[in-house]
This record gives sequence, structure tokens and C-alpha cells, in this order.
Amino acid sequence: MNILILQASPRANGNTAWMAEEYKKAAEAAGHQVTLVNVSRKKIAGCIACEYCHGKGNGACVQKDDMQELYPLMAEAEVLVLAAPIYYFTLCAQIQAPIQRMYCVNAPQKVKKMALMVSSYSPGVYTGATAEYKDICRYWGAEDSGIVTAKIDEQKTDETRNKIQALVAAL
Repeated sequence: MNILILQASPRANGNTAWMAEEYKKAAEAAGHQVTLVNVSRKKIAGCIACEYCHGKGNGACVQKDDMQELYPLMAEAEVLVLAAPIYYFTLCAQIQAPIQRMYCVNAPQKVKKMALMVSSYSPGVYTGATAEYKDICRYWGAEDSGIVTAKIDEQKTDETRNKIQALVAAL
């Protein structure tokens, strides 16, 4: 399968980046084609609701930024994995921008499965993010293949690695 991982932590060696790398290693070992993009290092503006994409743009966004690199990757992905830290009870802004910019194409057509990996220093802060993720899966018509959360004492552990490997095995 063609897997795209959008990793949104600005911390290169942080917990979310570790989770994304563990998923990538497991998926590649299982024979999948994997592209991992650190969207926190990209310049991607939020949607400005100008509706250019649904008028003159014929599905193309008026904004020309690093999102242009992601559109072709999203168009070919069969599995989309979102890896993001939780900032103040929700998915971080670095992952929100590329998700919201998909408005111009409505939904990535080949994505059949999605997964979510989120980390935080606090327990009990995942409800909003997981609900948003599940709404995206429903709207895009993608199967929710699982969610892995990792609070402070679960980060970079064998137990979390095993949960990530189980996500990959479920493909």
C-alpha cells in the first residue's frame, strides 16, 4: 500500500516524531511504500475560505505555498497517517493547516484507511482530537484503522511501539 505520514511536531527528536518513525519502519518492513513528511517544517497557510478553488480554480487552491508538494502525495496515498502532538486539547496547528487545505479537492480520492498517533505530556486530553479525526475519516469515507495515544509515561516505550506495530499489522 502507498502510505503517507504527515508528522506535525516541530521537535525533530520529540515523541510524535518518534511515533511517526516507528510507524514508517514497521510499514516498510511489511512491504509498504511509505512517505513521511514533517509538515511542521513546511510553510502551509490555513484555508482563507475565498472559494477560488470551487470557482475559477477548478479544484486548485489560490495559495501557492508548500501545500503544493502535498497535493500530489495526498492524491496517491491509500493510507493516511496523522501524527501530531496535542496542544491545548486539540491537534496542533501544524497538522490542521494541511487538513483544512484539502477543502479545495474535498477529499483525497484514494485514501481508504487512516490512522492517528498523538502524544501529550498530560493524560485525558485526547477527546477533542480523536473526535475530530473520526469526523474526518467519516467525511472522507476512510476506514479508521486505529489510534495510538502516548502520554508522558508512555512515550518512546516498547508498549507504545507495539501499539504502533499493531496499527501497521491491521492494514
